[in-house]
Amino acid sequence: MLSEKMEAALNAQMNWEIYSAHIYLSMSSHFSQEGMSGIATWMYAQYQEEMFHAMKFFSYINEAGGHSKLGTIEAPQYSWESPLAAFEDALAHEQGVTARINDLANLAVEEKNHAVGIFLQWFISEQVEEEDTVGEIVGKLKMVGAGGGLFMLDRDLGTRVFTPPADA
Repeated sequence: MLSEKMEAALNAQMNWEIYSAHIYLSMSSHFSQEGMSGIATWMYAQYQEEMFHAMKFFSYINEAGGHSKLGTIEAPQYSWESPLAAFEDALAHEQGVTARINDLANLAVEEKNHAVGIFLQWFISEQVEEEDTVGEIVGKLKMVGAGGGLFMLDRDLGTRVFTPPADA
């Protein structure tokens, strides 16, 4: 059973995950228009992953006796000055998501809701991976600058495909 406070917090995170998806979809569109199809593909896969996260929250809230409530999603930014700027924004966003997930985990401990705590463990581990992956791309973009290395990095990022985890 979810307390009203926990249900509201989980719904807020579900909607934040949808907002996160919108950010990445907007980035995908931007880089598609900029002729960087590899980065656009990477961002689209990230959009799919964020929607997967949102749906995990949606399902869990309902399964735990709550009511998943979709809220208004703010329009995201739609252009970036460079791939580096976009990935730096993505990293800052993921760090914010990590803080939000940690706050949810703290609430679960405070309420002694062990089931929610167990549910959130997957997201806590996922956020370590998210920050590491995006941080690594930021580092590579800083190394290559805007030269020929960007072409190669764009090509490499275009190989990403979203595959839902089997253990989720």
